[in-house]
Amino acid sequence: MTAPLISPTTLGDLIKRESDPDYTRETVTLKAGTAYPLGAVLGRITATDIYALSPAASTTGLEGAEIACAVLLHQVAASDTDTQAVVLARGQVIVADRALAFDASVTDAAAQALKHQQLAAHGIVVRPVA
Repeated sequence: MTAPLISPTTLGDLIKRESDPDYTRETVTLKAGTAYPLGAVLGRITATDIYALSPAASTTGLEGAEIACAVLLHQVAASDTDTQAVVLARGQVIVADRALAFDASVTDAAAQALKHQQLAAHGIVVRPVA
């Protein structure tokens, strides 16, 4: 018996409605040393204005990033240098909940719901999609 084929997440799986890409998208700098998947939930490090995966709580060296404020629109491989990337930074946007990728510290539904609320404050609305 062969295993079923599973296709990777695509931009169409992530974005369900976007009012104006010229308004909602922004180019930002991602923190080096991490592989970021499409749909990564990001926060902005206050001291440097560099984006990183948004942890569940304040983390030394990532202060400010615990508040989710963007969603990555393409996969970015781990790198030794900070990397430019395009993100959803503001709404009106609807994204699919199952297409989001969270930091490893965001371990349960309550922590994910908090990230959804933080994104909603930026006009990025997370909806369940069947």
